[in-house]
Amino acid sequence: MARNGSGVKAASESSIEIEFQYEGERCRERIKCKPSPSNLRRLALFRDEIIDSIAIGTFDYQASFPNSKRFKAKAPLSDNETIGHWLKVLLDRTEQTSKASTYATLTTTIKKLDGAFGKMKLTDIKRRHVREYCEKLTCGNRQIRKLVSALRQAIECAVDDEIIDTNPLTNFTFKKIEPPKEDHVDPLTKEEVETLLNSLSGSFKNFCQFAIWTGLRTSELVALEWGDIDFIRGVARINKAKTQDASKAETTKTTSGTRDIKLLPPALDALKQQKAETFILGKEIFMRDGKAYDGAEQIWRDWKRALQRAGIRYRNPYQTRHTFASFMLSAGENINWLAKQMGHSQVTTTLKHYARFMPDGEDQYGLKAVERFG
Repeated sequence: MARNGSGVKAASESSIEIEFQYEGERCRERIKCKPSPSNLRRLALFRDEIIDSIAIGTFDYQASFPNSKRFKAKAPLSDNETIGHWLKVLLDRTEQTSKASTYATLTTTIKKLDGAFGKMKLTDIKRRHVREYCEKLTCGNRQIRKLVSALRQAIECAVDDEIIDTNPLTNFTFKKIEPPKEDHVDPLTKEEVETLLNSLSGSFKNFCQFAIWTGLRTSELVALEWGDIDFIRGVARINKAKTQDASKAETTKTTSGTRDIKLLPPALDALKQQKAETFILGKEIFMRDGKAYDGAEQIWRDWKRALQRAGIRYRNPYQTRHTFASFMLSAGENINWLAKQMGHSQVTTTLKHYARFMPDGEDQYGLKAVERFG
């Protein structure tokens, strides 16, 4: 309440705030007018009228404050205010601001949610409904988090548009007990790399050799252009990626993904060999039948056939990235340099995935200190 006890005070140079109690809640409403002494006295009388009408039960909030946010929040919901409607709203808004891959993933997620919650009224959904839904899911916690997050974001759209006051899923989480996760880092050995490259020729051999000796993500490899290569400095500028869902190259997966990488001799050699294949055909370095790769699926098919012909146990094409990291750390290369080369924002990410490939010199630990101080 205002310091003078009137419940009316200057809120800014152009507005006055009125404070009063209504339905057990403290209400504050602003009226646009200069807070002059005469206006403050006039609105103090207006507040007295409000309090009197509340006391006798004739107060009309909408009539007194037609532009009140409180009144708008209490507006009755229209018939289309279902969870399904706001899932679509979220999808439409995401399309304008996200990458094609993000939008495609969200489309699949929202399709699942619409089947479970689409017809439910926005005001009817409770946490228990979402918890019961999650308990029946057979997918892992990562997928469950995506589903809950998308549902929360859809409801938040309604909150932002002042259709409802609060989001019932704020801070809601669900996590089920899962067995230890399998390690998906399964690099090729030195012997397997040699066998693979010896069994290949032409453009795809160059692709595999370049992938193994740069550690680039598949989406970064297919978006790489000849203009990104600086042969004098021996570096490649990585600033875009192309996924299966995108019609053209987009920005890299993360901000740290935009980087300059050092081209080691085997990678440079692969590029020099590739010049004869695609340099005059177009801007992309790696192509398939004279055309740019549509995405990872085409590479997956060629990679699978290459491993079968070479007699090598199958791993997915992403293992070329893991192979590069394992080679670097096994040889004792600097992990800070490797993190930048891989496009990791933190060294801890590199350690999390590849620490087991670092040389184990446990029997020598502590001896340097003994020599110096012992």
